[in-house]
Amino acid sequence: MKPINYQLQFITHYNSKYSYIDSAKLALEGGCRWIQLRMKEADDSLLETTAVIVQQMCKAYGATFIIDDNVLLTKKIQADGVHLGKNDMPIAEARKILGDSYIIGGTVNSYDDITRMAKTTLPDYLGCGPFRFTTTKQHLSPILGLEGYKNIVRQMQENSVRIPVVAIGGITKEDIAPIMACNVNGIALSGSVLNAINPVKEMEEIKKMIF
Repeated sequence: MKPINYQLQFITHYNSKYSYIDSAKLALEGGCRWIQLRMKEADDSLLETTAVIVQQMCKAYGATFIIDDNVLLTKKIQADGVHLGKNDMPIAEARKILGDSYIIGGTVNSYDDITRMAKTTLPDYLGCGPFRFTTTKQHLSPILGLEGYKNIVRQMQENSVRIPVVAIGGITKEDIAPIMACNVNGIALSGSVLNAINPVKEMEEIKKMIF
C-alpha cells in the first residue's frame, strides 16, 4: 500500500445550497486530499452513481477516495478504501474481501473499542469520536472532548498500539489546534466546512493550520 496522509479528511454532506458531489468538489478545491463519501440514506444505485463521479474528481486532484460502509462497492469500482462503523462489516471480513491493497478505516469511541479490534484485525486508521455533538450522524456515541482523546492516545502509547488516530465529530476550525495538541494524527471535517460562508476558503485556512 502506498504511503497515506491521514492528517486532513473531509466527510461528504449536504445542505440547502450544496449536494454531496458539491461538498466533495468544494473540499478538493480547498486543498483537501482525502474524501470519504458518506450517504447513509442513499439507495445502491444513487450511491454507486455518486461514488463514480466523486472518484473521478478525486483522481483529478490526486486525492484519496474512501467509501463509507460499503465494502462491495469499494471493490467493484476500485476505490482507495472503505470506512467501517461499529455496526458495519467486521474489519477482518472486509480485509478478506479487499486484500491488503485497500485502506480500511474503523470507528472507535474508546480504548476498549481498540482492544476489541486488536483481537482480530486492526484497521489502517481509526476514526475516533465524536469530539462534540454533531447533527451529521445519527445514533451518536458518547462525546469525547479533549480529555477523551488524551486518554485514548495515552493508553495506546502505553500499550504500544501504533495506528493513526483521526478525530471526528462536530469539529470546527477553532477546535483543531487543541485537538492536535492531544497527539492525534489527523482531523476529519464535514458540516463546519460545508456550512461556512466560503467553504473553499474555510478548507484552505484549515489546511494551513494542519500542515
